[in-house]
Amino acid sequence: MCIKPQGGNRTSKNRSSRFGFVPVTLVTILFILQIVVGIYLLSTVSQIEFLAYIGVGLYVLSGIVFGCLPVIEFRKKGRVKSGKSYIHTTQVVETGIYSIVRHPQYVTFMLWAIAGMLLFQHWIVVLLGVPIFPLTYLDLFTADKDAIEKFGDAYKSYMKKVPRANFLLGIIRKIKDK
Repeated sequence: MCIKPQGGNRTSKNRSSRFGFVPVTLVTILFILQIVVGIYLLSTVSQIEFLAYIGVGLYVLSGIVFGCLPVIEFRKKGRVKSGKSYIHTTQVVETGIYSIVRHPQYVTFMLWAIAGMLLFQHWIVVLLGVPIFPLTYLDLFTADKDAIEKFGDAYKSYMKKVPRANFLLGIIRKIKDK
């Protein structure tokens, strides 16, 4: 699987604090519950088939675009030392998917929550998916702080150009810049 948030191996004070792991841990638990409960309830739900197909497509498409492309981009442009994980970049990457959104893999988490809701179409799955958004977004602030700590002014400049998680705004900005 390609998904591993850029901050997954953080060593900053924010991540190593007593409760720094809570948002990402809760998101993981909610994802698992969303899938398990959704599969369990699948036979009891009258589904709108079209929405279920959109959900499956969203799982796959967002996993590829926002989950796997960042790995390739970090490996290609991030000056990762040989034998190290792609998250160990030594420079800010501003190309490819990172020219549209600063945290594409976190966007994947949010899109997967929507995909689960569309696929399983049950109020319990929706209830499990909704908290994923604020919890993931909360973790994005920590990711930005960690990146500023690691890259300094280069990352601050990047922050001014590329949205944190709003990939639609990132696409619009990219089109306007051309």
